[in-house]
Amino acid sequence: MEAGGQSEIPAPCAPNAADAGSLLSRATKRRPLRAGDVQFYRVCEDLTEALIYAMAVFGPWAFGTTQTWSIWLMNGAGYLLGVMLACKLAIRQLKGYHPARWDDGWLESLSAPRGSRLLTPPRLTAWLAWLTVAILVYCLISAVNARSTFHRDDLSFAYHPYINWLPHSFDGGRTWLAFWTYLGLALSFWAVRDWLLGKSEGEERGQHRKPQPGGGNSALPLPARLRRLLWVLALNGGLLGVEGIAQRLQGAGKLLFLVQPRVNPGAVTQFGPYAYRANASQYFNLLWPVCLGFWWTLNQSLGFKRNAHHLILAGAAVMAACPIISTSRAGALITVGIVALAAILLSVSHFFFAAHQPQDRKTRKITLACLFLFFTGALALGFALGWKSLKPRMAQLSEGFELREAMYDAARPMAADYPVFGTGPGTFESVFQLYRKSTNRYWPAQLHNDWLETRITFGCVGSGLVALAFVAVVLRWFARGGIHGGRRFVILIWLALAGCLVHARFDFPFQIHSIVFLFLVLCAILFTLTRRP
Repeated sequence: MEAGGQSEIPAPCAPNAADAGSLLSRATKRRPLRAGDVQFYRVCEDLTEALIYAMAVFGPWAFGTTQTWSIWLMNGAGYLLGVMLACKLAIRQLKGYHPARWDDGWLESLSAPRGSRLLTPPRLTAWLAWLTVAILVYCLISAVNARSTFHRDDLSFAYHPYINWLPHSFDGGRTWLAFWTYLGLALSFWAVRDWLLGKSEGEERGQHRKPQPGGGNSALPLPARLRRLLWVLALNGGLLGVEGIAQRLQGAGKLLFLVQPRVNPGAVTQFGPYAYRANASQYFNLLWPVCLGFWWTLNQSLGFKRNAHHLILAGAAVMAACPIISTSRAGALITVGIVALAAILLSVSHFFFAAHQPQDRKTRKITLACLFLFFTGALALGFALGWKSLKPRMAQLSEGFELREAMYDAARPMAADYPVFGTGPGTFESVFQLYRKSTNRYWPAQLHNDWLETRITFGCVGSGLVALAFVAVVLRWFARGGIHGGRRFVILIWLALAGCLVHARFDFPFQIHSIVFLFLVLCAILFTLTRRP
């Protein structure tokens, strides 16, 4: 053992290693590990944690991160996360440092029967890493190989020579912006995932401590880092919901009581820091089911002996009411749908897994009462403050769908004309003008259908890469090894992501940076969880 407490024989860090023997043979080629390397590694871990929290809080409060300055600020933070991740990987790989991590047992999968090796953490991680690189390279080639650049001042295209059989873009400037944004988001995803898999100093000390006789199981069900991140998201979301409700009741039409936007200046069309009420409802619908699952997980361990974690339930109720109060029609419908599915799921599991001890049965009865209060309270608050304005809009729901479908019909020829590589990431607004039948026709910046817009801009090839990456994230829970995630907690995360995908069929949540960042943070959490630790 060296001075820092780490072994001279490093544990495996590369997911593509063939076996333990080859890893040990490479250990002799590594440079010696020094105490300064360990200290620098821990500094990178601490800075990563602080930056992740800052980005999670900053994103929605910076008016949803819809302005150029806020997007580039988040991009810069993502690049910094990537630099710190590269430093940590270099110390682990080149110096042989092996900090305590929740994925330490992945090498056991190499000795598993061949039939069970398909879904292993190393293989899924390698697949997702290659898909991430492929998506970024796809965007980069489209930008470099641009066939034209759109000049907004005179509404003209400047054409360039390009290679037809490679991905290409109709607006190189917009595709370059998309590439740099996706690069920052990709680095943020992998940095969050790597940080979550590391153990805190207390957990690292605890794994070497012998259990006390009769001490019982007082361990919390989720690791400390994951708990802290979820606490930050829950508290920030609750405060965001309170501010949005206060702003709606005040009715001034100023975002955060400060700025009146040029687009959607009326108070009823905006909510909280978001100038478009639907984007606010998408953010809340993506967050509150996760907070509910987090509360359930903590409550199963802590019960009602401690009260602090019940703040999460209160904040989740406020967030669940916000989509209805915002008067977003799709937001309200999806909220009610998630509430119904979550209530059925938690109630069925509550009665299906019967308690065997009287104390457990009593705790479960109180838990069921809390869930009942949560669902009824969230819906009651939402409809009490939002139904008066929402009711006439719901009566016009069919008309709204007809207007959206007319816009989709105008855009579908774009997907048909460029089915393979699309028009280029980020180019929808620039190219859609060519498909307008007259200059008087509405020229949207977003299609209000992210599924179709992705197919138009990324083509079948790029859309397929994105879909495969999401499938890899969902499949991770079924692989052995990692952080144990309970069924209810994981299913509620799935519900949150599914709700966002439903939103994307009729709106544009994936064009808003703060929503995409939260979506990727939840995917990073999901990619660390497993049903079989």
